[in-house]
Amino acid sequence: MDFINGVKFSEMVKLGAHHLYENADYVDSLNVFPVPDGDTGTNMNLSMSSGAKEIDAHTVEHIGETAQALSKGLLMGARGNSGVILSQLFRGFGKAIEEKATIDGKEFADALKYGVDTAYKAVMKPVEGTILTVAKDASNAAVEKATTTSDVIEVMEVVVKEAKASLERTPDLLAVLKEVGVVDSGGQGLVYVYEGFLACLKGEELPVRTDIQSMDELVNAEHHRSIQDFMNTEDIVYGYCTEFMVKFEEDKLKNHPFDELAYRETLSEFGDSLLVISDDEMAKVHIHSETPGDVLTLSQKYGSLIDMKIENMRQQHMDIVGQAESHKQEKHPYAIVTVAMGTGIAELLKSVGASVVIEGGQTMNPSTQDIVKAIEDVGAERVLILPNNKNIVMAAEQAAEHLEIEAAVVPTKTVPEGLSAILAFNPGASVADNQQSMTEAASYVKTAQVTHAVRDTAIDGIDIKKDEFMGIESGKIVTTNKSLEEVTKTLLSKIIDEDAEIITVLYGEDVTDEEAARIEVYIEEQFDHVDIELYPGKQPLYPYIISVE
Repeated sequence: MDFINGVKFSEMVKLGAHHLYENADYVDSLNVFPVPDGDTGTNMNLSMSSGAKEIDAHTVEHIGETAQALSKGLLMGARGNSGVILSQLFRGFGKAIEEKATIDGKEFADALKYGVDTAYKAVMKPVEGTILTVAKDASNAAVEKATTTSDVIEVMEVVVKEAKASLERTPDLLAVLKEVGVVDSGGQGLVYVYEGFLACLKGEELPVRTDIQSMDELVNAEHHRSIQDFMNTEDIVYGYCTEFMVKFEEDKLKNHPFDELAYRETLSEFGDSLLVISDDEMAKVHIHSETPGDVLTLSQKYGSLIDMKIENMRQQHMDIVGQAESHKQEKHPYAIVTVAMGTGIAELLKSVGASVVIEGGQTMNPSTQDIVKAIEDVGAERVLILPNNKNIVMAAEQAAEHLEIEAAVVPTKTVPEGLSAILAFNPGASVADNQQSMTEAASYVKTAQVTHAVRDTAIDGIDIKKDEFMGIESGKIVTTNKSLEEVTKTLLSKIIDEDAEIITVLYGEDVTDEEAARIEVYIEEQFDHVDIELYPGKQPLYPYIISVE
């Protein structure tokens, strides 16, 4: 086959994505590096599926345009180290052929090589013995083969052959792989993609995997646990796997021009396993960090944050190796599972009775699956779910329906409502009775919040300017001001009446203790009939969350 066009390339991608999907569980079972921040097979599968979906919707004869669609889909769907690297391999591939209507074997090989170069640049500290090595060795073999033939099939045959050989060599480059007796998971995922490409070109059926005797053993949890036993939880230096996208905003870029290299170097100070990729519209980031909030705050100066995901890798590791096994085996009569952002808020919720606090909230809504998993991990006979956000209520209700234990949702829409609801929990009451009494307790709480405007607008007769602070009462904007302190004081004057008894103020990660203390003094001086509770919630985006009871 001398040439391939966009239609043929689209078919290759879709078969490669399907082959990876069929073997995602096996790739998951190989995941040993660098720390358990997710499942490689799952991440690569979701990433490749996003690319295949985009390419399916934008397939044209022109291979350059089709490859650009793949690149965009992979960028949007990239998850985890492996998924981001996969997206970079095909981002570079697409860039190399963007002007071409068709490509031959030599152009295909050169594009693979350009993709590898792009992926290596995206990784702050490339590690050999990973998907990068497999991709590099395969592309080098392709370039060499293309000196003697322009046939795309012949080049692709060499790509698959060398990718498999490189994969088998990965244990020689990474000691942990040799110690455990597996090959690199990301490299294995890439081999499946390449095998799909070749099968499509040759019109052949993909083989059913029968060549690994211990496949069933590898996939089961006991093997996965033994892999992770080679690592101690306390050895994880940067505990939070953090992924997000920055959607660039023109106004912010005027003051803070985006430079991918400089941005990557700055982020490298906050952790490891760093990947940064970007185009003209957005940047995608993956990093392991101890301070994900600082990473998000730094990134906000370029635009708005979307698709955020933060996972506690230490907890993941403990769950895998069984350090928390005794807790899982013991069935608790009740569990209260809730959602919140901010370490201080999470600690407060746990102190009043929450069993588990799922990290999430505004701009970062946990999925139904996230909620189900949290509930399954806690191991309880009955559960009450408090979403603490109106955008999470439906996901919580879906989670309750999928559980095999008795469950109910207390539809709290704010953290203060959640706190009040938990305090009304009665461990001796039924799920239905608790749901009713906790919902009623939440309804007595008045919630106010302070945040900043992301655009100019006018609502309810109030003119709001971008970046000004807004005071929000029960979901309605009631005041705005350039000064955080002034808008907070005005908001307090509007929400505290003579019937108020307790004022709880949760101050965010960007508010200093001194600033919060000034607000406390203001309340004491202006409203001497109320009791004040001040807590460092450390929540992002909202400098103050205030409740009135």
